[in-house]
Amino acid sequence: MIMYLRALLLLSVLIISCNSSYAALFDDKGAQQERAAQQEQIKILETRITKLEEMNNQAIVRLHNQVEELRHELSKLNGQIEVLANDIELSQNRQKDFYIDLDGRLRRVEQPGVTSDTISDTNSSVVEGGLPVSNTVATNDENSDYQEAFGMFKIGRFKGAISKFKSFIKNYPTSKLIPSSHYWIGNSYYAMRDFKSAIDVQKELVKDFPDSAKAPDAMLNIASSQKEINQETAAKETLKDLIAKYPISDAAEKAKLRLAN
Repeated sequence: MIMYLRALLLLSVLIISCNSSYAALFDDKGAQQERAAQQEQIKILETRITKLEEMNNQAIVRLHNQVEELRHELSKLNGQIEVLANDIELSQNRQKDFYIDLDGRLRRVEQPGVTSDTISDTNSSVVEGGLPVSNTVATNDENSDYQEAFGMFKIGRFKGAISKFKSFIKNYPTSKLIPSSHYWIGNSYYAMRDFKSAIDVQKELVKDFPDSAKAPDAMLNIASSQKEINQETAAKETLKDLIAKYPISDAAEKAKLRLAN
């Protein structure tokens, strides 16, 4: 556009030069007036071209500033990406430690009906966590439903496992496997990185079934979840409470190691 106006201005100058020569030769008053008008038009064109050039220069400066800002933002983003990559690596290492620990627990877990939560004396009436516990071993349907839920957990179908365990709790409210069901629901939430839900479920287990063999491990998992959401102080307090409440449990030994580290 500016080049076009420059060309138009040059053409106008040439025309005026021709008209000036014509006016000089013939002393034509009309030609002189026309030349004066054309000179005025040239001034107007020069003014417009100057303004356009200034606007163009300002646009170039703004574009340059925007490019520099984008470079600065890109540099910041690269730094943030690097930090996030380190955080992800740290989280993956923590997740790996969790699954190694969890694998060890899975290897020791008993079959339904003869779990550590089951009272060995099947002829006695027992109450655990305020709920009456059946004085017989689990039924076939109960075993089957529990194993189905637990099987989904083992293959990583955590949402399905949560749903199945919740159904189990609803269908068998007096089962000896209720504490274990809460425990694996909490672990499923942890594996899905829903740490708040994991904490809530495991706290419910500890509150309702304090004498369950799963209670110490539930407290250990609460501390792990608290650490994941940067509740460092709360995690330490949970580990201390675990050691105080269940001093001879395997979970208490692990809690001591964590506090020492």
